[in-house]
Amino acid sequence: MTTTSFTTAARASACALGALSLAFSAACTAPSSQAVDTGVPGGRPSSAVRAPGDPAIPERQTARFPDGWRLPAGTRATFAPEVMAVSNSPEASAAAAEIMRAGGNAVDAAVALGFALAVSWPEAGNIGGGGYTVVRMADGRTAAIDYREVAPLAATRNMYLDENGKLTDKSIYGHLASGVPGAVAGLNALLERYGTMPLSRVMQPAIKLARDGFVVDTALAGSIERASKMLLRFQAQSPFTPGGKPLAAGARLVQPDLARTLEAIAAQGPSAFYSGWIADSLTGEMQRGGGIITKADLAKYAPVWRAPIRTTYRGYGLLSMPPSSSGGVTTAEALNILEQYPTVPSYGSTQWFHLVGSAYQRAFIDRNAKLGDPAFVQVPLAQLTSKTYAARLKATIADTRATPTRDLEPRMEAAAREPMNTTHYSVVDARGNAVATTTTLNNSWGSGVWVRGAGFMLNDEMDDFAAQPGKPNMFGLVQGEQNAIQPGKRMLSAMSPTIVLDPVDQVLLVVGAAGGPTIITGTSQVILNVIDHRMSLGDAMRAPRVHHQALPDSLTFEAGGVRPAVLDSLRGYGHAMRELRSLVNVNAIMRVKGGWEGQPEPRRSGGAVGY
Repeated sequence: MTTTSFTTAARASACALGALSLAFSAACTAPSSQAVDTGVPGGRPSSAVRAPGDPAIPERQTARFPDGWRLPAGTRATFAPEVMAVSNSPEASAAAAEIMRAGGNAVDAAVALGFALAVSWPEAGNIGGGGYTVVRMADGRTAAIDYREVAPLAATRNMYLDENGKLTDKSIYGHLASGVPGAVAGLNALLERYGTMPLSRVMQPAIKLARDGFVVDTALAGSIERASKMLLRFQAQSPFTPGGKPLAAGARLVQPDLARTLEAIAAQGPSAFYSGWIADSLTGEMQRGGGIITKADLAKYAPVWRAPIRTTYRGYGLLSMPPSSSGGVTTAEALNILEQYPTVPSYGSTQWFHLVGSAYQRAFIDRNAKLGDPAFVQVPLAQLTSKTYAARLKATIADTRATPTRDLEPRMEAAAREPMNTTHYSVVDARGNAVATTTTLNNSWGSGVWVRGAGFMLNDEMDDFAAQPGKPNMFGLVQGEQNAIQPGKRMLSAMSPTIVLDPVDQVLLVVGAAGGPTIITGTSQVILNVIDHRMSLGDAMRAPRVHHQALPDSLTFEAGGVRPAVLDSLRGYGHAMRELRSLVNVNAIMRVKGGWEGQPEPRRSGGAVGY
């Protein structure tokens, strides 16, 4: 049977899609003959007989959260014995399950999911942006593909400064904000190398969603409502704002222009997007609005295959994304610092918040000053991911005193904006192939520009450069010359698609997040919760989160997520405490006894679909 689980704000049409997946009669690939026991929530260490080679991983332990925390502990994630797909869109997760039922592997399913997100999660799912994917195949092969956007050839270092040298908002809104999109090229390259199905097949669920439409739920309706002023600023009408009004919950979202675009890509491959009529539509939109992406930019674009960042944490292996993403390096550096302690303090204690926040603070200082596109700058990967270097950083952390960022890195200014954006999806199949993908338009709904005739949103990724080195971007990140704008350069990202391997080298977690710089801290905290605190996936995802990105120099926490006495103690340590309603949007899969558990972000909408 098909197992589906949607968060409370999930699409109203998703139940029909989940039921539809039951009808596919293609044979499923048999599950692996080697059982893996990672335990169940709330249990004791297992004494059950295991097959030869199976790891003796401790059972999960039910977490304890502060009184009044809005996400209770003990809630189980969705279980499925063979395959699982998790994303912010129930329709897109169902598309992945459909492809695996039809005989496709996790890569086929992930590509199907990626194109479906462009239809059903238009605020972040996209073909007008870019992203990163980390793959771990069941035979042990690993790969990372970088299909991040690049700066157009006409881009200049100071293109977003006014005549007085002040930073404008043109890197955030409008046609000039967009980098050259990479999603179509990247997903196709991923499919060609590791998939088993043709592009024309895996794109069928996305084409159907765009052509026939789906029912808008309250989550999407709310997102459209919040973005409607920006959307209407750049186009009088779109499928999201018919008649100049935001689409309401319960309405059907049909996107005929996008369906035609997807059909062309399915039939002709990426060339349809980068050199055909779709490219004409995109560059025509640029010309109408003062953008600078040209057909030469599109023709020149190519994704880059990279070696994943490979590191360890307390005997577990991590595969994550190298630069141009900062996610893998910054995660590795923070976890390496924490690994210098024989054990981490109990979850939610004063010492836990202090040490975890201090580790992030130091890792972000290096992230903001030393990372960039490796085609343009020299990145000290070996140093930043070194356990020896982490030991030196650990020595700078006082037991009961916060260190001001200015004392560690005094040359940059602070800022305070951290909007949600981006989207992550995780997929595993019955053979144990695993795919972690994070993709983005940057800000929600990207630049606000919808490509007329082609039906997709364009990104505002140019703001991820240091448009004015030493000054904050819209996420409050203060970055250096390593990430200054240059033509053809990939802007630094916080995206952190990650695959965690257990002590016998089998997939344990497939995880990643959306939320600007909080991606790094949110993703790594789920990993910490599972490894250090032995939480179930449901608890690891519901646990209150914390964030520190060096500047602004504050420990950001979720409302109700810190006990009052702990909050007082942290202030006594010298931490500036900053409260937000919620931090970061994570989607994850975890191996458990007998199969997989999938958990979409409990703070947002989404769906876990498996069978």
